[in-house]
Amino acid sequence: MKSFQQYIGGDFEDGETQFDSLDPATGAVWARMPEASVSDVNRAVDSAEQAFLGSEWAGMTATARGKLLMRLADLISQNAPHLAELETRDTGKIIRETSAQIAYVADYYRYYAGLADKIQGAHLPIDKPDMEVWLRREPIGVVAAIVPWNSQLFLSAVKIGPALAAGCTVVLKASEDGPAPMLEFARIFEQAGFPKGVLNVITGGPAVGATLTSHAKVAHVAFTGGPETARHIVRNSADNLASTSLELGGKSPLIVFDDADLESAVNAQISGVFAATGQSCVSGSRLVVHARIKDAFLARLTEKAEAIVIGAPGDMATEIGPLCTVRQQENSVRLTEQSVAQGARLITGGQILERDGFYFPPTILDCDPAPEAACLSNEFFGPVLSVVSFQDEGEAIEIANNTQFGLASGLFTRDLTRAHRMIRAIRAGIVWVNTYRAVSPIAPFGGHGLSGHGREGGIEAALDYTKIKSVWLRTSDAPIPDPFVMR
Repeated sequence: MKSFQQYIGGDFEDGETQFDSLDPATGAVWARMPEASVSDVNRAVDSAEQAFLGSEWAGMTATARGKLLMRLADLISQNAPHLAELETRDTGKIIRETSAQIAYVADYYRYYAGLADKIQGAHLPIDKPDMEVWLRREPIGVVAAIVPWNSQLFLSAVKIGPALAAGCTVVLKASEDGPAPMLEFARIFEQAGFPKGVLNVITGGPAVGATLTSHAKVAHVAFTGGPETARHIVRNSADNLASTSLELGGKSPLIVFDDADLESAVNAQISGVFAATGQSCVSGSRLVVHARIKDAFLARLTEKAEAIVIGAPGDMATEIGPLCTVRQQENSVRLTEQSVAQGARLITGGQILERDGFYFPPTILDCDPAPEAACLSNEFFGPVLSVVSFQDEGEAIEIANNTQFGLASGLFTRDLTRAHRMIRAIRAGIVWVNTYRAVSPIAPFGGHGLSGHGREGGIEAALDYTKIKSVWLRTSDAPIPDPFVMR
């Protein structure tokens, strides 16, 4: 059985205790993972603080930091197949997605490598003739980065990349569900040549997270996960007054008008809710379709959903693999059954597959008979789609915005003026028009409401890891005037 180690202060070590990691495709134990203790968390934060204050990192030019990040990106590219295999084994994500996604993760680090020496301050045209005033952007300090098991190499890149580009140091807590790729990533990071303590990687449950997010030496908490955990983090951060960036869940609508390209819209909906087995924060889990085309759309969608290849995640032919945990499988069953009991019509799926592992099939629920069904307001984090129809543009907007979440949305129409009206009206941090589930290191993503705040990706993310220092320089040699009057 394979064993993994945590990474603290530039050293690889076992945790005080260990826990089993299950293969989601079989439900069997395949590896042993280190369980960080409170002492481990404290040592990791101390190590990050020492690196932040130490001359080797603090005295490094931004250009030199960028070169280290570029070296890291190259190493990720070289090791992408191995990292993809680990992520697939430990989380159940299909190999065709982990392979493509991790190869692209390297581009995120390349983007922030190039941005490192372009994080600029500003000169102020101050209203006092004997003063020069400018703003410096400086690294905020030690960052606690907490990522879930889904797409964790990607979700850590959008935290580690901008944080290191800005000059911060990081303690990363990988999810206790499927941490193998992040613990292996630490070995690749070590090869890149960063000073010791710049990145520390630990894993563990709620006690580890609570200790980390409330730590007095943590200046910023970057978290991806669910709203309930985020509430605990915000409460914990009251102790250290750390700033937070929270990328949370969603109940994202994909709105399809009757003039849409039907085939493209169906494919986008398949991608939006069934790709990654629905285990995505931007999952397009609510189809809001014009009543005139609903039947034709659902017929084509159901045909394609029932043809999806369900299989072993390590097989390149597989299109849907297992859910990561048995908890998700149980949650998908529970919410589906609850919604059907509330009047939703089950079109396809809904039953646990008779095979080992945590599988759940593509499931479609027609909620027109049950507008209050649980599936319309709760995040499944599984391959379950809720469908509701609309008659006109105003009703489509009302349905789309009838949620406490506000992360992503999709829109399919050939009408350009309608598209612009809808873009303005939809309350979400991302609007995809005639496409879905596209990302880039250049474009920020994030939401509002129960989908959190702050942005990841783009230059905005790097600025979140800086603080502003105002510098005043008096240029006059004349004596300072009346000291009892504020300048």
